[in-house]
Amino acid sequence: MAWFKRDKKSIDAATPPEERRVRTEGLWVKCESCRTIVFRKDLEANLFVCPKCQFHFKMNAKQRLEMLLDSRWTEHDAGMTSTDPLKFVDTKPYAVRLKEARKKLGMNDAVISVEGRLNGRGIVCCAMEFGFIGGSMGAVVGEKVTRAIELAIETRQPLVVVSCSGGARMMEGTISLMQLAKVSAALAKLDEAKLPYISLLTDPTTGGVTASFAMLGDINIAEPGALIGFAGPRVIEQTIRQKLPEGFQRSEFLLEHGFLDAVVHRKDLKAFIANSFDLLLS
Repeated sequence: MAWFKRDKKSIDAATPPEERRVRTEGLWVKCESCRTIVFRKDLEANLFVCPKCQFHFKMNAKQRLEMLLDSRWTEHDAGMTSTDPLKFVDTKPYAVRLKEARKKLGMNDAVISVEGRLNGRGIVCCAMEFGFIGGSMGAVVGEKVTRAIELAIETRQPLVVVSCSGGARMMEGTISLMQLAKVSAALAKLDEAKLPYISLLTDPTTGGVTASFAMLGDINIAEPGALIGFAGPRVIEQTIRQKLPEGFQRSEFLLEHGFLDAVVHRKDLKAFIANSFDLLLS
């Protein structure tokens, strides 16, 4: 006869899964650069910049808008949704990817287009969302950015686009590649109207977005440490079979080689953009 008998259920069996989690889960974040543990609320208060090493964490599109714009803004074309013209399937159907991304993020595609104020000046601003299929540019992203440019021309307001993207959306094939020419043509009209455009490149900005509107600003700026390029560094190394220089395709490297006008710390972005518009519109 066994000398020990369990009379009660185990803690795991008696406690619901949601109550077994550690109460502090999600309150702390480890910096990807210096590995320092940072209190999440302190990180948010510091604009998602590590207080020890100044590493810039990723931000979503709405956080970008909250950081740059004074208060409220008016969103445009929020209801536009992508279709599945090619009935594309890789590890899962494109239609399923779209549905999952919309449900997870509460937005219809990878860019938010708004009208608001930056230091009291009316502007049109687009902010890309990397969480929506890698911030890729399909027909909706291209159309929304184009419409934002047309709105800027119509209302005589300057334009800011915050890029964060893996490039053109392969699931839409040639339709996605057409957006490069369409947005670039719209920006040419903005230039003809003598309205300034500031392009802010964040980590990462690659592919067709880099090859179009991200690099066509009157002033092109980037956050510290942002990965910016067309093909990724691993693809380039495998193609040319050479080791790339230290820091290749990071914003500091691009500034040194003349591809950017400035690398701006996140806490200084709003003032930098406001001062740039003052200069460009004077």
